[in-house]
Amino acid sequence: MLVLRILLVVVLIAGAGHAIAPAGAQEAATPAVAPADSLSYSNKWRLEVSEGANNEGVMRFRVTPKGETPIDVEVRLKNGRGEDGCARDIRDAFKSALDKKLYKIELDDGEDVLVKKRKGDGFAIELVESTVKGTRVHIDRE
Repeated sequence: MLVLRILLVVVLIAGAGHAIAPAGAQEAATPAVAPADSLSYSNKWRLEVSEGANNEGVMRFRVTPKGETPIDVEVRLKNGRGEDGCARDIRDAFKSALDKKLYKIELDDGEDVLVKKRKGDGFAIELVESTVKGTRVHIDRE
């Protein structure tokens, strides 16, 4: 378990921080947060949700608009919540946390969450913490 956590931190520091480690490595893992100058920016991101939640837990995402203050988005997931339900919970948390005039958040294919910026510079999205077992989120630039 310790080896997986160390590997996860090394991968994140190396700049590949858009994927979450396998379910077993997520246990109370808190990956290092990348400095603002090493973030990848885009106007559209896809959060691909895989598998349901095997425990009650929290996922904390960080949205960093280019040149602006980061916004933390906390998602609480219940034990037994399916893949599509987890995606809906993530979508709803992003909708609550982000300005509706600047961001459009929607589901795609049931298990993917699309986050788009309507105007202005791009933004970065990171999963900075997760205590949820089973559910994985892969973040892709669109």
